[in-house]
Amino acid sequence: MEHPAVFTVEESKRICGALPGGHVKNLLLRNKKNEFWLLCALQDTAVDMKELAGKIDSGRLSFANRDQLQELLGLEPGAVSILAVVNDTGNKVKVVLESGVLACDRVNFHPLRNDVTITVKTEDLLRFLDAWKHKPQEVQL
Repeated sequence: MEHPAVFTVEESKRICGALPGGHVKNLLLRNKKNEFWLLCALQDTAVDMKELAGKIDSGRLSFANRDQLQELLGLEPGAVSILAVVNDTGNKVKVVLESGVLACDRVNFHPLRNDVTITVKTEDLLRFLDAWKHKPQEVQL
């Protein structure tokens, strides 16, 4: 679905909310050692960074900055996508999937740009991640 660029979950809900399937948000996170995690969670899931850090054994987490997002995943802010693992040629980013995402038959997300939303079967997303050597860690949030 092509649409105007969206930058927040609220904008996405208003524009894409009628699409069937789970709607996700993707966040690139880092710790003080500059280790990186790409979190894919349902858009309404509250992400407690301290809780998540304990579950993935990362130490304190914060959001990656614009330069890190560009360098690691080739993306601009607002266009973070689980599909960006194709740009992680150094395999520096670990993928984390919220269990709610895995419970969905289909998920909706941006395909490396925030003016399009695609729907993908969750099983196909998992095959894609496996093909790009990014086995996800599942977490309950």
